[in-house]
Parts: sequence; structure tokens; C-alpha cells
Amino acid sequence: MTEAVPVFLIDDDKDLLKATAQTLSLAGFDVRSFSTGIEALSQLGDGFPGVVVSDIRMPGLDGLQLFDRIAGFDRELPVILMTGHGDIPMAVKAIQNGVYDFIAKPFATERLIQCVRHAAEKRSLVMENRRLRAAGAEADDGLPLIGQTSVMERLRHMLRQIADTDVDVLVTGETGSGKEVVASMLHSWSRRSTGNFVALNCGALPEQVIESELFGHEAGAFTGAQKKRVGRIEHSSGGTLFLDEIESMPLSAQVQMLRVLEMREVTPLGTNEVRPVDLRVVAASKVDLGHPDQRAVFREDLYYRLNVVTLTIPPLRERREDIPLLFNYFTRKAGQRFGREVSDLPRQVVEHLRDHPWPGNVRELSHYAERFVLGLEPSVPLSAPLAKAEDGAGLPERVERFEADLIRETLTEFGGDVQQTITALGIPRKTFYDKLQRHGIVRSDYAERR
Repeated sequence: MTEAVPVFLIDDDKDLLKATAQTLSLAGFDVRSFSTGIEALSQLGDGFPGVVVSDIRMPGLDGLQLFDRIAGFDRELPVILMTGHGDIPMAVKAIQNGVYDFIAKPFATERLIQCVRHAAEKRSLVMENRRLRAAGAEADDGLPLIGQTSVMERLRHMLRQIADTDVDVLVTGETGSGKEVVASMLHSWSRRSTGNFVALNCGALPEQVIESELFGHEAGAFTGAQKKRVGRIEHSSGGTLFLDEIESMPLSAQVQMLRVLEMREVTPLGTNEVRPVDLRVVAASKVDLGHPDQRAVFREDLYYRLNVVTLTIPPLRERREDIPLLFNYFTRKAGQRFGREVSDLPRQVVEHLRDHPWPGNVRELSHYAERFVLGLEPSVPLSAPLAKAEDGAGLPERVERFEADLIRETLTEFGGDVQQTITALGIPRKTFYDKLQRHGIVRSDYAERR
């Protein structure tokens, strides 16, 4: 523990009080000694982060009465009772009523220290869960990009500054970091909110289809075009056009898109008619289009035309302080969605939230929260280190677990895309599906939600 756990120690026997306090202090606890329960009670509250250790038989307010008073304002505050041999039946009954534990006098030093340590661990977990619930309750359900870190506060401030302008925006960030959330909020916070929010994933459509999707077509413009279709650009007129993964847009479409951005007009396929559009474009990229190597075949002039305002969303690993708040938000939403009560977080889950690198960012965290609410997460997170021999697993079991972890992480990285996943893993498609079945992995759990 990084900070000494506070312990309130109460006993009317001054010599025993001094000796017990010294024992606990040497064990690393921050001990405050009291000779009466009333004195200790006056300094306790439901935010007390430590443990109470009290003798049972004391004048005025005895240990059982002290526990009743504490339980009145915080039933989760651990109370340990020290009791003489004749009071053991009374102490057992007290445990049934909620007392954390009792120690029979005379007690071994190690027994006392171990009992207080266990109680302190429980209290620490209780306080962490309370903090998460309180933070989640403060989060407005309509608030985008939940976070209390300075980088997220600056991002939200910039969003509000530019939302009600018609400036085109380029949003950069890793997969799953929340680029579509940014685009959606730019739309909903602007005067364009009454218009359409039209989203198109440029990497999800083949080259022969994307031009028709963007610009529309007339009946008979090409084989299969049986009727007129309004393109995404024209449909977004008066609203917002969101172009995700714009780095994947084919070159032919890039040329036409550049003209659309400059002239604010479209010409559907199969016609010479020019139609003006009231356009606001928000484009998103998971690579740095300003870097020539990452830009690859993406047109430089189109990049500079889009790069009027650039918003960068930091990866989750760079704002770890926001992870508990986000997780609590996602578990509350999942609980409402699935009709499940959200339980307190086990220590293993708290450690997983703290230590996991979250390569899939917010999307991965939200999926993990849903699995936790559904009871699908094991008691020890799947991403826990596998090299420790203490877990008793042999080499074959560890290899299996490592393989399952790697598949899950790769699916998360590529948003459930099978082709990208099997390419990254270097395995045939059939082998990939065989491994999904063997490990009980559901690919759709990792699919990007749009």
C-alpha cells in the first residue's frame, strides 16, 4: 500500500492500548488511539478510509454499541472487536449482524496484523467502488468524450468553440478512440443539428461503389443503376457529412471530393447537372495525414483543404485517470441495457483497468464493461500476465491463454475486421475461425459500432 492505512484503536486499558498501537504502527498502519468509543465516534464518518479496532467491554459506549452507531452511517466500514474468552458467543453473534471479525484475547501479534490487513483491503475496494459510482453519477449521459483530464477538458472546449461554425474539421486518433463521437457532437452542438448527420466509412466500400455513394447517380448511369439515387454528400446538405477512415478513400474519389470542398457543389453520375450543397465536412483518420510516409497515396492538396481545424483524440493509455470514470459510465449503461444490476468491482478488475494497455481504446473498454456486467469476464482478467507459475497452469494451458489473448487484442485493434485480423496474425481464414470456436471468442463482440 502506498499510503499508511488509518486505524482507529479503542480500548479503556491504557497499557493494552499502548502495546496494541505499537504493534500496528510497526506493521505500517497509521494508528490513532482512543480510550472511549464516544471520542473515536466523534471523528468518524462515512468517508473514513480505514479500519476500526475496538475492545468489547468498555464503560459508557461498549464495542457492540459502537458498532451499531457506526453501522448507522456506514455499514461497510470494517469493525474488528477484541474480546475476552467469555465474550466469544457474543462476538459470533455480532459478526452475524455485520461486524467484520473478532479477535479473542490474548491474541498473537500476527493474527491481529493479518486481520487488520484483510479488513483494510476490503475497505480500500469499497472506497474505490464508491468513488467510481460517484464519478459516474456526475457524468452527464449526453457528455461526449467523458474524462476529467486536462487534455479532454481542452478538447471539449475546442469542440464548443468551433461547433457552430461551418469550418471543415479533421479528427485524428487511434482506432476506437471516439472519432465518430466527436463528429456527432460537432453536429449536435451546431446550428446544423436540425439537418442530417450522414456518416460514411471510406474504407468499407469498394472503389466502384464509393463514388455512387458519395455523389449519387441517375437511373441508367451504370449497369445496375435502375433508379435515381441521392448521394451522401447531397443528403447531408444543411447538416454534417462525416467521412471516417478518409485515408482509405480511392484516388479517383479524392479528386472529385477536392472539387466538392472547393466549390460546394456536386454532379451525380450520369448527368451534367451541377447541384449546390450547403456542406460541412468532418473527416477522420487513424493515421497522421500530415506525415508523407503515413499519408501514402492520399492527396496532399486534399489533406491541406481538410486541415482547416485538426482535433486530436489521445489514446486511452495517455489518459489513464479517465479509465475508472469511463468504465463506470459504460457499466451503468450496460446494466440499463441488459437489465442487470452492476456489482462492485473485484480487486482483479480494478487492477486490470489500471494495468491493461487498452490498444482498442474506448471501444475496447466499453466491450469489457459489457462483458463484466453480463458476468462473462473471468475472475482473473484474460490479459493478466501469463508468465507467473503461481497460477498452477502448465505450459500448454499458458500457450492456449496467450493465443486467446492475442486473438482478442488483434480483433479489438481492427474493430473485428476478419481480413485485417488474419493478415496481422498470419494465419489462414479457416484456422482463424477454428481458433475462435476453440477459445469461445465471438467476433461480433469486437465489431465496430456505427
